[in-house]
Amino acid sequence: MQECPFRMDAAGRDIQGEAERVRRAGPAVRIELPGGVPAWAVADPEAMRRLLASPDVSKDAVRHWPAWTNGEVPQDWALAMWVSIRSMFTAYGPEHTRLRKLVSSAFTAHRTKALEPVVRRIAAELLDEIAELPAGRPLDLRARFAVPLPARLICDLFGVPRERRDELCAIFDCLFDTSADAAAVGRAAAELYGILHELVAAKREFPGDDLTSGLVLRQRETLEQSDEAPLDDQELLDTLVHLLSAGYETTVNLIDHAVHALLTHPEQLQLVLAGRASWEDVVEETLRWEPAAANLMLRYAVQDIDLGDVVIPRGEAIVLSVAGAGRDPGTHGDDADRFDITRPSRRAHLAFGHGVHHCLGAPLARMEGVIALSALFERFPGLSLAVPSGALRPVASFISNGHQELPVLVGAPAPAVPSAGRAPAGAAG
Repeated sequence: MQECPFRMDAAGRDIQGEAERVRRAGPAVRIELPGGVPAWAVADPEAMRRLLASPDVSKDAVRHWPAWTNGEVPQDWALAMWVSIRSMFTAYGPEHTRLRKLVSSAFTAHRTKALEPVVRRIAAELLDEIAELPAGRPLDLRARFAVPLPARLICDLFGVPRERRDELCAIFDCLFDTSADAAAVGRAAAELYGILHELVAAKREFPGDDLTSGLVLRQRETLEQSDEAPLDDQELLDTLVHLLSAGYETTVNLIDHAVHALLTHPEQLQLVLAGRASWEDVVEETLRWEPAAANLMLRYAVQDIDLGDVVIPRGEAIVLSVAGAGRDPGTHGDDADRFDITRPSRRAHLAFGHGVHHCLGAPLARMEGVIALSALFERFPGLSLAVPSGALRPVASFISNGHQELPVLVGAPAPAVPSAGRAPAGAAG
């Protein structure tokens, strides 16, 4: 962080330190994004809730960010994809309502509940694979468990062919890398849209029981209905980008950080194993303490926004520091930096947003986290870090918040038991 305006570290080397400095600077502070793009950062949780719920804040750059439309921010900006995508992620007002309605039925409580046995099966298969690895050797738990669990689930949900899944995940990793240059991001985006074009074409010809086929069918239905704006091809592709990336990256980081937190706070793990806290408590405190998305990008002031000590002028960009809000002492006390799964305010976080853009997939991510953690620690109760915690490297991003690797020693596995129908150990009744 430099003199005002603060310059965000594109490599995300000190997410929490940066978030703390933003929070201490006041309700909103001028910052500089990669490429010299100016914006405002907000870390105060009450101010964030107000902005997230206000019609005076938009996610539509075309309508409400003059610096984008007049060319001050170039079209080949390294973070342009976060701005140019056309889905409910960046829509405003009635357009957001229309696009969110098209996908909301895919994330109902009933559908999420129906996925529980699928998640349990995937977790059990991955843990079986880990159990077969040579004993006593470190393994990267992020690569072997935290990544493939949500990747397999989200790709199954959307009917992504198995042979394209590793490639797709690697592309998303590149797009979340805010230190990458514009050329690398451009190549990754081109590869991504190539895969999605093929996927949509295949589902139009051979529809299946998956969410991509459902979106293709919904597009056909809206084209035939004169009273509803149709979902055009770009919106369809960008909706897939949004849902696939969000369903993958955030859950990977949630599992990654939760495991790291428990291994570095063994007394907290013992609370769960003793039945004095639940895996749900672990998930909520992890989301507060180390949110999977450190900063929410981007919002724009539709009107001048008065936050008391500062006014964000109309047309200027806003970054919301979820990491900063999660450790706000006013909400979580003077020990907000401490990982404590019994903390009364553990659910008072903004990891999934707030207001009309609250994440549709939040119940699914929570469920994946609970099942992943319970299955992992039941199978490998002797799990430990293979390196000092301080040696872990963060992913190169100020948006995505996780580790590049999570080396662990698994110890002797507990006897495997059938996972179907088994309740998460320590879960609240």
